Amino acid sequence: MIPDSEHPQVPAAEHTLRILRHLAARTAPVAASAIARDLGLPRSTVYHLLTTLAAYGFVLHLREEQRWGLGTSAFELAGGYARQQPLARLGRPLIASLADRIGESAHLAVMSGSDVLYIVEERAPRRPALVTEVGVRLPAHLTATGRAMLAALPREQVRALYPDASAFPSRTGLGPTRPSELRELLRSIRATGFATEDGQVSAGLSSVGVAVIDRSGWPVAAVAVTWPEDQTARRDVDELAAVVDDTARELARRLQGRTGT
Repeated sequence: MIPDSEHPQVPAAEHTLRILRHLAARTAPVAASAIARDLGLPRSTVYHLLTTLAAYGFVLHLREEQRWGLGTSAFELAGGYARQQPLARLGRPLIASLADRIGESAHLAVMSGSDVLYIVEERAPRRPALVTEVGVRLPAHLTATGRAMLAALPREQVRALYPDASAFPSRTGLGPTRPSELRELLRSIRATGFATEDGQVSAGLSSVGVAVIDRSGWPVAAVAVTWPEDQTARRDVDELAAVVDDTARELARRLQGRTGT
């Protein structure tokens, strides 16, 4: 082992990683003093490292509350992890089984900033091609997967991602256009346990999505199914959501190294 004296930045790197891991395990942003106390670090060190992390977007300082949370660059790391396939490899057979069970196209996505990034798609037979191909990014506030994950994020994090009306791009002219509308939408999603979208991504197509929650309560991904709206044979959204929820829960168990209920 190389002595720390030859690499004086090693302790700083270790402290930085401990701070990021600590923030990732919290369900809401925390004060710097609490981080210093919980990790046994000097306050001056914690403030210095948080300031540096904030400059690169890895943490976010909520000035009014004097608290710190993960920033959008941390989400980008999560997207990078997903692109390296571990999550996709675990999710692919479950998404394929979901598509077979429901008879509709299914997909798996992760958050990347204020977008969702699709990492698995399984198209059902005789169903139309979707825009949610692997590698595609879409605005999270418009998609069922994105809404499901946003509803599970700390509210402070959502406010940081959507500070004003400029953060709400549109595809079909539908969907929330300002923070207050998004807050109301996410409130209803938390009440039902699943998210929907009807024509906000592609006209004539609807989706229902459920977040995949890790053991710390963080939404690491979301599962969804998409189907063409047919007025003569409408799908039961609650019924679809229950099946999607089963898949999301099973993926969460597999990510934690467990199977079964």
